[in-house]
Amino acid sequence: MAQPNVIREPIYAEREEAAAVQAFGKALHAIKQARLIGPEGQEIPIPEPLYRVLEQVVPLLAADMAVSIVPVGHLLTTQEAADLLNVSRPHLIKVLEEGAISFERVGTHRRIRFEDLMEYKHKRDKDRRKALKKLTQMAQEAGLYDEE
Repeated sequence: MAQPNVIREPIYAEREEAAAVQAFGKALHAIKQARLIGPEGQEIPIPEPLYRVLEQVVPLLAADMAVSIVPVGHLLTTQEAADLLNVSRPHLIKVLEEGAISFERVGTHRRIRFEDLMEYKHKRDKDRRKALKKLTQMAQEAGLYDEE
C-alpha cells in the first residue's frame, strides 16, 4: 500500500454541524461494535483502532475545536512547525538553534519530529500559565486586580 498523505489542514465542524456531531458522540459511546452503512445498505464493521480514533476526535469536534491527524514519528518542516506553534519561521529557527526543540538535518533542511514539537508546546503553554498565574497573584496583592 502506498504511503498516504498526511492530513495537514485542521478539520473542524461548522456551527450548524455541532449538534449532529454531539449526537454522533453520544451514539458512539452507547454501542459496542460500530458499523458504516454504505449507499447500497452494505454494512462495514469499524475496526477497534479506528473506533478509538473516533472516540477521541468526536468530543473535540463537538467542542468546536479543530483536529489534525499526524502520524507518530512524522517529521515537520520548519514552516509547518512554526504554523503549529503560531510563531514566525525565523523565531522557530532561533528556538531550534537554542536547543529548546530537538531537530535533525536532512541535507541543509531542518526537520522536527511532531512529538518533540508537541512536548515543547506543552511545556511552553504550562510555563505561560504559571507566569500568568504569578502575575495575577502579584496584581491581586497590589490591589490592582479584582476577581469580580
